[in-house]
Amino acid sequence: MIGADSGAEGDKALAHVSVLGAEAVDALAVRPDGVYVDATFGRGGHSRRILDRLGPTGRLIAIDRDPEAIAVAASWTDSRFSYAHERASRIEQVLDDAGIAQVDGVLLDVGVSSPQIDDAARGFSFRRDGPLDMRMDPSSGESAAEWLARASEKDIGEVIWRYGEERFAKQIARALVAARTGDPVVTTRQLAALVATVVRTREPGQDPATRTFQALRIHINQELEELEIALAATCSRLGPGGRIVVIAFHSLEDRIVKRFLRERATPPVLPARLPIRAADIPEPDMRLVGKPVRATPEEIAANPRARSAIMRIAERR
Repeated sequence: MIGADSGAEGDKALAHVSVLGAEAVDALAVRPDGVYVDATFGRGGHSRRILDRLGPTGRLIAIDRDPEAIAVAASWTDSRFSYAHERASRIEQVLDDAGIAQVDGVLLDVGVSSPQIDDAARGFSFRRDGPLDMRMDPSSGESAAEWLARASEKDIGEVIWRYGEERFAKQIARALVAARTGDPVVTTRQLAALVATVVRTREPGQDPATRTFQALRIHINQELEELEIALAATCSRLGPGGRIVVIAFHSLEDRIVKRFLRERATPPVLPARLPIRAADIPEPDMRLVGKPVRATPEEIAANPRARSAIMRIAERR
């Protein structure tokens, strides 16, 4: 969730505003008595809007892998609201634990959240010096620094190339491995400085370390793999007329979302000579709703991180 997110309680939560907040909740077509999942709670900006539209019998389940996000969710006292400290890809288990078979809508706001970026201690940003962590859940898995300390030069280069589309990936990997013998890279400032010595040219206005930080974050959190699993799991639990709304902030993420929803909304391809009438061809289980939605110029002016946001919507038939 690279869009700055907002909760309803607490000054810190109120300082952030969800990207495409109103548009995303409009896209869910919230029914007062429906059951919805905010699978990427963040600081609760989208969840608050959903609760505002639910009636007394409606229900909202929030999911997030970040302990700080869960701490915000735990402070909410609305009886219609519950939460789980889990990955979005575990949505089916969360629903099973809650005794829910089907839902009326799921929101996925993918990527890293603004509060995570803004907290130097989380290690997501090259603009703030802090430990090179990058984990969305610091209590689980290895940090970026730990991975860089053990990964091979080949693996590091492949990650930076694949997830950062960085043309200097091999040179950066070589420099990172060489640094182990002298001054190992354990802070964000060290990593940014090292990359700057290798990447001599970059697009105007873009820091040399942008692509490397992005690539390491995606790899450490298995973001693309998580997204693919979450999309399939979500669609399997949508009831008739239920909607999935996905906001992506990077071309790699949006490519996965676009391909997945398009495939689910396309009739099966049958052998050309199969004796079957067109009317008898099974309909796809999903249909696309509207065109992709982007932030308005006004929202981008107020929150530059909204510039790359793109929202896609699909509905269960």
